[in-house]
Amino acid sequence: MNIIVREYQEKDLAYMIQIWNEIVEEGIAFPQEELLNIDSGREFFASQTYTGVAVDESTDKVYGLYILHPNNIDRCGHICNASYAVSSGSRGLHIGEKLVLDCMKQGRAHGFGVLQFNAVVATNIHARHLYERLGFTQLGVIPKGFRMKDGHFEDICPYYCEL
Repeated sequence: MNIIVREYQEKDLAYMIQIWNEIVEEGIAFPQEELLNIDSGREFFASQTYTGVAVDESTDKVYGLYILHPNNIDRCGHICNASYAVSSGSRGLHIGEKLVLDCMKQGRAHGFGVLQFNAVVATNIHARHLYERLGFTQLGVIPKGFRMKDGHFEDICPYYCEL
């Protein structure tokens, strides 16, 4: 298996939508509640500044993806935001690290100076450890900022790093 991260292509959409929807259905990390279909997925991923996929170079199987976009506009337009999704069957293979590192590179290439995560759920320990290991700084805690799938609330932890 030779995993690379590259810009997504039309042929990746079915895998991407499946992985994205898996995270949405888990209800413990993404704020979205609505699932993507092929049309809404195509529109959603195309609307991002950049969408990257982690794929096996020999099989074109997608193991994860990220979306990169501005966090705000105008005077805060130099700050970007991203979301990452790794298929449940490939967690633990360091796919997330490859995605975040590529995202940081793409953020710089697209003229952003800061990468900020607005809503990392406090219980998402693996993501938090990865971000901290890669040099992100936690900005604080927003108590009860995320409604979990079962209805209870968890804290969220914003993170950032300069690109």
